[in-house]
This record gives sequence, C-alpha cells and structure tokens, in this order.
Amino acid sequence: MGKNRQEELKTMSLGDHLEELRARLILIVLGVAVGLIFCLFFGKFLIGLLATPFEKATNSTDVLRHLQTIQPAEGFLMYIKVCLVFGLLITSPWVFWQIWAFVSSGLYRHERRFVYAVAPISALLFITGTIFFLVIIAPLAMGFFIKFNERLSLASNWTFQNYINLILTLTLVFGVAFQMPIAIVFAQMMGLISIEALGRARKFVILGLFIVAAIATPPDVVSQIALAVPLYVLFEGSILICRFRQWRKKQK
Repeated sequence: MGKNRQEELKTMSLGDHLEELRARLILIVLGVAVGLIFCLFFGKFLIGLLATPFEKATNSTDVLRHLQTIQPAEGFLMYIKVCLVFGLLITSPWVFWQIWAFVSSGLYRHERRFVYAVAPISALLFITGTIFFLVIIAPLAMGFFIKFNERLSLASNWTFQNYINLILTLTLVFGVAFQMPIAIVFAQMMGLISIEALGRARKFVILGLFIVAAIATPPDVVSQIALAVPLYVLFEGSILICRFRQWRKKQK
C-alpha cells in the first residue's frame, strides 16, 4: 500500500500537490484552534506557571498582584496570547505530523528513518530546555534583577505584559537553542563539517554562542551567560556523540 501511495504521489500534478497542501494547512489550523480552546479553560493556571520564577524570586504566594497592567485590554490580550502559545505547544505533534505527511513521500528511506530517530530526541531536548529555564535560570535571573533594583533604591513594578513576554520568549529560545546537538550531528553526518574542525573551532564557538545569546536574550549579562554556558556544554556533548558515531562506524 505504501508503494502504491508513492507511485500515486509521483504522478500527482502541481495542482494536486497544492490541493493537498491546502488540506494539510486547514487541518493544522483546526488542530491549533482546538488546542487554543482547550487552553482557554486553563489560562489562569498557565499564567501562574509562567509567574513561578517571579514567585520564587519574591517569596510571594500572590505574585500576580505585583504585576501591573497599564492598558485596559492588556490582561485579556496576554491571556489569549499565553493560551495560543501553549495551544501551539500541545498540538505541535499534530502540526508536525501534518507537515511530515506532506513532505515524507519525497524523502528517501534512510532520510525517513533519520527523522523517526531524531523526532523524539528533539522533543526531549526542547522540553529539557524549557524546564531548565523555568526551574533554574528564570528564578535566578528574576532574583538578580530585583536585588539589583533594590541596590539602586528602585521598586520592581513590572508590567504584566513585559514580564509574560520576557518569560515566554526566553522559554521558547531555550527550547530551540537546545536543538543544537541535533544540528551539529546532522551536519557531521552529511559531511558538512568534521570532528576535527569542530574541535579547532572551540574558541570561535564560544564567541559565537555569547553573540547569539546577546541577540536572543534581553541586554543583561545574567541571561546571556545562562544561555551561552548550557549551549557550550551541549556543543561539547555533540562532539562526543560525533566521536562515538565515528568509533562505531570503524568497529563495523
């Protein structure tokens, strides 16, 4: 049946491919809409989850009262935004499956096997990155900002919108940044870069990681170091994985 499906796709016209793309996009939109509606019922819990780093930094059990809104619709719009982001996250398997169903027919068998092997690892790395930020890095960063403001006799009257946007952005940045091992191993598998070149590039990688961290995070040293250091650890881990793959290949 799979063979017949591939033969059918080979004979499909451009119009047929566009029609299938349209159908997949509709399914993606419907899936995300369902995820959004589901998250709307748990919006307060999700916002409380994002407020946890601030709660730990301030030792407050009612942390949301410390965050201010300066526009009439700010709370409502941020509620919708948080639910939409989490809706996208929980429906991402459905979204990726629709994308995969559209593109997989054009891939070779070994390429499909690679995707099957990498997909769960990628998901695990993304989840690890987000948890690492929310549980470890974010409370430390929030505590640093609050204490620094206190030294300057400044009140930490942060707005709800700015705080949630900051936490959401950095959570996603850490999740995406933790995909680096997959990118490096894939590049080495494709022959785009060698293990020796990776080793020689360490000092440039360190500089590049801090530049990327400076661009991807707010302009403060704490956030930049908090992102750059784990990325460097992942870089070294990627080299070890590449060396292990090379060793296994020689053993065969």
